[in-house]
Amino acid sequence: MKTICLYFEIHQPVHLKRYRFFEIGTDHYYYDDYENERAITETAQKSYIPALTTMLEMAKTYGTYFKVAFSLSGVAMEMLENYAPEVMELLHELADTGCVEFLAEPYSHGLSALANEDVFIEETKRQAKKIKELFGQEPKVLRNSSLIYSDEIGALAGRMGFKGMLAEGAKHILGWKSPQYVYSCAMNPNVKLLLRDYKLSDDISLRFSDSSWNEYPLFADKYADWVAQLPEDQQIVNVWMELCALGIFQPLSSHILDFLKALPAVCKERGITFSTPSEIIGKTKAVGPLEVAYPVSWNDEERDTSCWLGNGMQREAFAKLYQEAGRILACQDRRIKHDWDYIQASNNFRFMTTKPASVGMYRGIYESSYDAFTNYMNILGDFIKRVQNLFPVEVENDELNALYTTIHNQGKEIAQREQEISVLRARLEKYEPTKKEEKKPVAKNPAAKAPAKKPAAKKESPKAPAAPKPTTKKEAAKAPAKKTAKK
Repeated sequence: MKTICLYFEIHQPVHLKRYRFFEIGTDHYYYDDYENERAITETAQKSYIPALTTMLEMAKTYGTYFKVAFSLSGVAMEMLENYAPEVMELLHELADTGCVEFLAEPYSHGLSALANEDVFIEETKRQAKKIKELFGQEPKVLRNSSLIYSDEIGALAGRMGFKGMLAEGAKHILGWKSPQYVYSCAMNPNVKLLLRDYKLSDDISLRFSDSSWNEYPLFADKYADWVAQLPEDQQIVNVWMELCALGIFQPLSSHILDFLKALPAVCKERGITFSTPSEIIGKTKAVGPLEVAYPVSWNDEERDTSCWLGNGMQREAFAKLYQEAGRILACQDRRIKHDWDYIQASNNFRFMTTKPASVGMYRGIYESSYDAFTNYMNILGDFIKRVQNLFPVEVENDELNALYTTIHNQGKEIAQREQEISVLRARLEKYEPTKKEEKKPVAKNPAAKAPAKKPAAKKESPKAPAAPKPTTKKEAAKAPAKKTAKK
């Protein structure tokens, strides 16, 4: 039986303030609040709210037959809480239906997996913790920013305890293989891989409203037929996209939500089900390892990391940012930590790209890639000075990383000891009542206690007055001699 894994990413680009409007070294607030509020409010009204409302109706209509997965960065959750709380309310309602799975990803939606393992682990755990607090789910599957994946990242995910990862089903890594199977990480067979079917995904997110497309117009029954007609052994179809594809990339006037709403009914008629990533990973065996020596992503035709790190400006900014990773991990300044998350966001590097974009390039408030680079480097320079001021004595990054590792390991040891103490306390609580019960009958028997008390009183009575009596040195010397003789 074929199953569709429907997944949506929710991430909002962070807009930094133009460096012309603050003096470096005095003003440390880096954000264009007006542009951030405008952008996220517009996206929420045109895309997030109508799309999530439609999915909520689908969940109520089809019950647990309909399944969907979401991935939200920590930065996106913070911005939605500030500027579009109604979106978070809809996500809460969807979570309550039991048809939604929330995935783990880096808190910043940044590129730390390509730069520093400690940073990647720390911020992924923070995002998973926030998901647990908000939606009551502990993420079991990891989805890296923009589906960035490699063998090393997959192995790291396994060490973090994740059972599976999402990745792009790019041609240059699959070759003759199909994305409709479950694979495993080449460096850790315990980590299963789900691969995006970029054709069936882009048919919805990129081509749906394109009147020049030879499959235009696309109806739900035609799409369900494409899935049903896949070879019998190719059972898993991963349809993944950004949520803003519903309403922004494909305007609401294209009836994209009507298409989505009709999809479960026509799929059910053809025996096609819906599943979450963890459901597929839990019940499907991997057909074999998939080798991905160099990082892949779902961005652009190349499906690599060139949109963020393809030119000298991007690589220079990237290197300068993560050279301070050791200091930031060691510091406890909340404001520094907050700025670190927002400065890491991948769109800051995307704005600097010089690549021609087939789908159009959104540069935010910047006129060009050079403008984006200049602005970012000014802000980054100010941020780095603040970080370095926290450590007046020059300390090497290796030392800071060692310090962070020591603190991290000590925290683990403390947690382990506390757990052992709690286990011992639980055992003592079970043991103490029986001990008291054994003592009770002994306490009630006066005959047993009487002989024990009388000799004790006789022995101690002469000792008590003997201490103050000696007045001469000879008598004082004799007193301790008698005691030792008794002993």
